Order: sequence, then C-alpha cells, then structure tokens
Amino acid sequence: MIKWEQWMEIKDLKNQGHSIRAIERMTGQSRNTIRRVLQQTQPAAFSKPERDSKLDEFKDYIRGRYEECALSAVRLLQEIRPMGYTGSIQTLRRYLHGFRQRRKAIARATVRFETAPGAQGQVDWGYCGQFPNSVGQLVRVYVFVMVLGFSRMMYVRFTSSMKLPVMIDCHLSAFRYLGGWTRSLLFDNMKQIKISANEWNALFLDFANHYGIVPKTHKPYWPRTKGKVERGVDYVKDNFLNGRSFVDFEDLNAQGLHWLDHTANVRIHSTTQRRPVDLLSEESLIPYTSAPPYQMAQRALRKVDCESFVRFERSRYWVPPENIGKTVLVVHQNGKITIRCNDLIIAEHAAAQKQGSCIAQPDQLAEIWKFTLNRSRKDPVPHWDLTFDQSVATHSLAGYEEVAK
Repeated sequence: MIKWEQWMEIKDLKNQGHSIRAIERMTGQSRNTIRRVLQQTQPAAFSKPERDSKLDEFKDYIRGRYEECALSAVRLLQEIRPMGYTGSIQTLRRYLHGFRQRRKAIARATVRFETAPGAQGQVDWGYCGQFPNSVGQLVRVYVFVMVLGFSRMMYVRFTSSMKLPVMIDCHLSAFRYLGGWTRSLLFDNMKQIKISANEWNALFLDFANHYGIVPKTHKPYWPRTKGKVERGVDYVKDNFLNGRSFVDFEDLNAQGLHWLDHTANVRIHSTTQRRPVDLLSEESLIPYTSAPPYQMAQRALRKVDCESFVRFERSRYWVPPENIGKTVLVVHQNGKITIRCNDLIIAEHAAAQKQGSCIAQPDQLAEIWKFTLNRSRKDPVPHWDLTFDQSVATHSLAGYEEVAK
C-alpha cells in the first residue's frame, strides 16, 4: 500500500507528461502500482484486517469533530467518555495520528507549474556568507539568481549588497546575458519589490514599466511557488561555490560566468531532459534591443510634506496639495524634474539651478492657499429635526368619575 505522498508524486509526474516507464524509474514503484494509481481519482484508503475496537462506534463522531476543530486526543476523550467509550487515550491517539499525517501531506503537496515560453522568469537572492577583504573588514556576499521558467536558463551575479539600485543593475546584466526578458517576473516578498502587502516599491515599478514587465510575488510564507529559482540558489551553492576559492568579486563573477556557460546552462536538466541553452531559442523573449537601457541615476522616493513640497537634491519642488502625505517618485533627467505617484505624472519642473531653491509657480502657491482654506472650514455637524404636535388632548373629569362608580 503506497503512502499519500507517493500517490501524489505519481499523479504529478504523469501530469508533467512522463511515461509509466519513466515514472517507474523515478519513483521505484512497480508498473502495476503506477497503472492502478493513474486509474484512481483519490488514494485508496488503507484497510487493516477487520478487528473489533472499543473506538469503532465513536469513529464517525471523532472524525467529524477533528475535521471541524482539530481537537486534541485529551479533548476528544473528554467528549466521548460520557458517550460510553471505555478504551484508553493511546487507542484514540493512534486513530488521530492518521488524520494528522494526511493534513501534513496535503499542506506540503505542491503541483509543479510549467510556464509557457517567454511567459515568466523567477528571481531570488542567496546569502553566501561573510569574508574579510584586503584590510580585514568582513564583507557580506550575496548571489542574485534569475531562472527562465520554460528553458531553465540561468544567470547569476555576486554582490555585496541587495539594495534596489544593485538589484536593478543585476536585472540589466541578466537581460544582456540572456538576450531579453520575459513578460513577467516572480519575486519573493522583499522590500525592494513590495513595501507592504498592498504597496509596491515605486522605484522598482518604474523599472518594470520601462520594460513592460509584469512583476508578481508569491503567496506569503509559500516560497515553493517559485521553486525553480529556489532550487537554482541551492544549485549555485552546491555545484559552483562549494570547494572553490576566489580572489575578489571580479574573480568570483568571472568564474561564475564561466560556470554558467560550461556547466549550468549546458547540462541536461532533470525536469525538461534538455539543455537550457538549447531551449533558450524557444523562449520567445522580448529582445534586449527593443527598449532603450534603463537610466537608474537620480531617482528617489520622497514623502510630500505638509506644505505640499518634496525635498530632492537639497531643493524643494511643488506637488499638488491633494498628495500631501503620499510617497512619490522623483526623477531628475535631462535637466527636468518629474514627480510620479502611482505611475501618474503629478508635477514637472525645471531642475533647480542652485541648492536651497524652492521651485513653485505663483499659481501653484495660490493652489496651496486655496487648499488650506478649504481644509480650515469646519466639517458639517450631524443634525436632525424632531417636531412634536403642540396640541394636547383633554378629557373631562366626569368621564373618569363615571368609570370609578
């Protein structure tokens, strides 16, 4: 009798297009077992020899309560004792163990998601330790890894920082190496990509929009969604870094490129059964030359102050007052300052000629005053009307006296 995980694995391998013979080789199960599993819509329940148990008449109740609330054996024992159960808690615990194991298997089960050519790439960072530089200072080493979902073509670059400008530069190097980029990229929930669950990093969105890339992040606490690059990071550490020595970052990255060209991208991949470099021509990447290189210099995130200005390069620039308190992207390019909020241009100015300048037109200052005056008006106070009928009904006392008789 095969386990739940083995049943899931056979089904998954078949969905990937593997033959019964290949599944036999990969799982070690017999062909008859594999054929039986493929004909099933759910795993066959394990059947023990029929044997009377003091728990038999309570099993339906226990199953229902466990599936509803996942109660412990102690709690369930308290509930079934008054119902007539005379067995031990050990018997109950053995029965519950099967439910818990099944829950764990379901929680771990992951169906591999195969992407179409050019549809998605996956990106991640790996920490590679600390090493002393020439003056004895410890330097952190990180590896940037990008894996194309269809071909499994890989790019790696080693850095001493994971900051956003470094990350964007790594993307540009990857695009040059691979010859283009995919329509979407899948990331971890890192601050360089998402500031919070519902707020993207505006600097990164500016980069993604420049290339028409749709960024995505995996479900929190579920990194297996991007398993291709997760395994890629482990592969770099095990197959490339382990047992090798490097002089500096230049030597590290030079050896890394040589490893990509002569090992990682020319091996027969265990899933595709083809070399990544051979599948690259089928990726249908957006060509590297289809967009001008992204200019990273002089970009910054700023928060609009209470006076409706942002401070950038030691000068202040006006922003429409309805954006007070918002985080905006300020770009300095070709002598012009462009301010964006949620991918919309909300203000444009000529760059200040000297530091300490306050850049705003008279009509823009007037708009701030108008906004301030409107804000100073008191909010309407809730009110309601209640009208009572002023006429009062009167009755003769003689009527009351008549009743009292």
